[in-house]
Amino acid sequence: MGTTLGRAFLEQRLELLVSGKSDEMVDAGYNDDALFVSFEGQVRGKAALKEHFGRHLPALGSVTLKSIDKFAETEDTVFFEVTVITGSYGEVTSYEAFVLRDGKADYHFSTIR
Repeated sequence: MGTTLGRAFLEQRLELLVSGKSDEMVDAGYNDDALFVSFEGQVRGKAALKEHFGRHLPALGSVTLKSIDKFAETEDTVFFEVTVITGSYGEVTSYEAFVLRDGKADYHFSTIR
């Protein structure tokens, strides 16, 4: 059994996140009019997403994947829980849900603990 679309999406996202490549993460993972939603607010469109993640990723310091804790997908969604070790905040668990179109996110919902 090969890698599924959702699993490939997650693996690429984690690789770019750990590498600190925020612009590449947006280009590879989001459609032009994508909407990011968190309890802190909303961000729409690739330019705004690049600005958002361009601030967010460096603020984390280094990022190392500890574990992929949960993973679920359908033909057009992916939902996962990951735990990372950051240089700035220590261990962080993130809950991420994406609605995909053509393999890229139209909607991204996120929260951390």
